[in-house]
Amino acid sequence: MTDPKAAIRQWQDQTALDRYKLIAPLMDPAMDPALRRQKRIEIALSNNLSPRTLYRYEKSFNELAFEGLRPQDRTKRRSQKLPENFDELVAEAMQLKREVPERSVNTIITILELEGRVSPGVLKRSTMERHLYKKGFGKRHLQMYVDARNSSSKRFCKPNRMMLVQADIKYGPVLPIGKNGCKKQTYLSSIIDDHSRFLLWSRFYDNQEAPVVEHTFKQAILNYGKFDAAYIDNGKQYVSRQLGDAMARLGIDLKRARPRSGKSKGKIEKFHQVVDAFLAEARLQKIRSLEELNDYWEAYLNEYYHVRPHEGIHEYYESLGAAVPETGISPKVEWNRDSRPLTFIDTAVVTEAFRYHEKRLVDRGACISFRGSRYETRPELIGCEVEISYDPMAPETIMVYFEGITPFEAKPVNIGSFCDKNPTLPISMQQAEASSSRMLDAVSKKHAATLEKQADALSFASYGKEDR
Repeated sequence: MTDPKAAIRQWQDQTALDRYKLIAPLMDPAMDPALRRQKRIEIALSNNLSPRTLYRYEKSFNELAFEGLRPQDRTKRRSQKLPENFDELVAEAMQLKREVPERSVNTIITILELEGRVSPGVLKRSTMERHLYKKGFGKRHLQMYVDARNSSSKRFCKPNRMMLVQADIKYGPVLPIGKNGCKKQTYLSSIIDDHSRFLLWSRFYDNQEAPVVEHTFKQAILNYGKFDAAYIDNGKQYVSRQLGDAMARLGIDLKRARPRSGKSKGKIEKFHQVVDAFLAEARLQKIRSLEELNDYWEAYLNEYYHVRPHEGIHEYYESLGAAVPETGISPKVEWNRDSRPLTFIDTAVVTEAFRYHEKRLVDRGACISFRGSRYETRPELIGCEVEISYDPMAPETIMVYFEGITPFEAKPVNIGSFCDKNPTLPISMQQAEASSSRMLDAVSKKHAATLEKQADALSFASYGKEDR
């Protein structure tokens, strides 16, 4: 049976992690307060929360670190007493908001009280505001609808680069890949900046497994720095625990699209039309290898897509009433002219965040097994369980970790003509230096106690003879 307390702790830890992912983009102490407020509003809107809630999470994290994000036990929460007709009151409040969107929550409560639907003082502003927000009738919700109606193009994108990226995979051509030249399906994995439509990384791979997606994210971050959030779908490649852990370590939020909501990924889907045009040209070129395909694709991006005026960028600025040059704005121009600075992370930190970690038992030959091959460690680790880490895109390089030993790279087993007849002993069998013999110390102490008892016995016997 599952331990209820353990289940509660697991729920608290997961909730704390989810909350941290929400506020991670806001935790930079050097961030301008105005920009932090703007980001807080954007994160709140995209996650159906109020900015006040995010501010409370930030305050708790600053005061108590990760522990401050852990929720209290549900059983300890006090339940709020609401009137029996509360659902009806919420429905009436929604209708009052529809009639006059500018009505405040306090005004709505006053109307309900004047109409005799609820006694004065029963409804609280915070309670009604929360329920209206959940129903999509918050002040900011309604403002978004107004802005959408007033926009001529209804094009939306983030106001600055690296605030949001979109990632997806698309089928590529079938190419003769491998030693035998067998034809194999290829896949294009891409990450595009939501604001500028600039490609942070886009390459063809021979599979579409999770390591391909992780490699795509890793290369984008190494080349252009950290982005605030990534918008992805719910494919198995994007829901891997490894990707989620890596993004959490780097303070990047992962936002998932709703199932069958292709329009929500409009930037990357529109870009795939460019890919289709390239694939049509590639068929004429009779490409024979994955390397050749990527070479042509890189040239196509840099010499055509990135420097060509983009219709979506034009419509975005047109909807804001901003002047757009007659020649248009290309993704490269929009990327380079953005004033938001790029935030680069140390290469070692990024690399470590994306490495896989596993446990292995060192056998009596001082070797470990990994993906059907054997790797040499060190003789002193025989019989020990060690931790290994590796890059899934370059699994031939394996690092070994064990407490008390400097991490080192494991080498593939290479049996030579001669072997050392006196190999290093395992740690469990190595002789440790000691200041004295614990065995002799123990028997000496016990012997002294025995002699003391004997002396006491002799003294007592002498006392008895003198008495007679």
